Amino acid sequence: MRISVVTEIKPQEARVGLSPAGAADLTRRGHDVRVQVGAGAASGFSDDQYRLAGATLVSQAEAWHSAELLVKVKEPIEAEYEFLRSDLTLFTYLHLAADRPLTEALLNAGTSAIAYETVQDATGLPLLTPMSEIAGRLAAHAAARGMARPGGGPGVLLGGVPGVPPCRVVVIGGGVVGTQAALLALGMQAEVTILDTSAHRIRQLNDLFGARARIVMSDAAAVDAELAGADVVIGAVLVPGRATPKVLLREHLGLLKPSALLIDVAIDQGGAFETSHPTTYEHPIFSVDGIRHYCVANMPGGVPQTATRALTNATLPYVRRLADLGLDAALRADPSLQSGLNIRAGRITHAGVAEAHPDLPAATAESVAAAA
Repeated sequence: MRISVVTEIKPQEARVGLSPAGAADLTRRGHDVRVQVGAGAASGFSDDQYRLAGATLVSQAEAWHSAELLVKVKEPIEAEYEFLRSDLTLFTYLHLAADRPLTEALLNAGTSAIAYETVQDATGLPLLTPMSEIAGRLAAHAAARGMARPGGGPGVLLGGVPGVPPCRVVVIGGGVVGTQAALLALGMQAEVTILDTSAHRIRQLNDLFGARARIVMSDAAAVDAELAGADVVIGAVLVPGRATPKVLLREHLGLLKPSALLIDVAIDQGGAFETSHPTTYEHPIFSVDGIRHYCVANMPGGVPQTATRALTNATLPYVRRLADLGLDAALRADPSLQSGLNIRAGRITHAGVAEAHPDLPAATAESVAAAA
């Protein structure tokens, strides 16, 4: 199969869809791997490394036009819509529930689109997990920087010192992102509270953290109470394939300290805070009603070498399956890949995406449910 990797052109995105090691694995299996010149440079991978892996170096246009399977990191942006076509399979993060223009572009082009973030197996979300782990850890780093004076904060050390109390970090959502954010914040000696709505997950978090963190069942009263004392609030809510529910509304901002920092890790999927909008590493923070918001939409892109290697480790088995078997046979053979299929033949095939865009063409209710 002809597999292409292109340079990511979304602002401040430095990752690449496939490492040289991943390319070598595929070429050894007899596949034709084409990599856009310079695609891996920002991740620390040279063109020569891809050549040694057996890949062919090509232009952007050739990478897109020749591909049967295109492996990316982030969703195509408007400048790339012209490359979409009906005989192309796109494998990348998509977050379509929060991106109507891209959803429409994929539908109009007839592209088959598989989203990393909705591939689901018995372990959970195997292609989202490594980036969620990185994003959670980076959220804690962002909290430490954002509370320091050079980061625009009040000049407070996240972990305090003897005789001076630490910051209170409230994590809303106890999944992979929230757990990693909490672990790192605790490692920096912050005081951490985790809110979650699942009784089963609350018990798991209690077993994991013991007395090191406060684990609280999330409801409206609990959120209000925790916000009042928070220095940092990390939004780590995820509903796979669906727009993120708004757990913090504009009216909640009045409960916060003027020096508080909100970090919305869920911004890729629409954001967990009503007042959020996507930002970049170049300008990561904005204020609403005097409260600072950190909403970088591709946080793992800040550590591209680590993130690319971790992503390739996770995606490569699925890329192999798609390349070895072809799209149809791979979908039949692997229910987890089927769960990742968001768009096929001009119709939405994922229930969460269909729910977010109810007026757009979708497969039958039965097939949408089967794909979700």
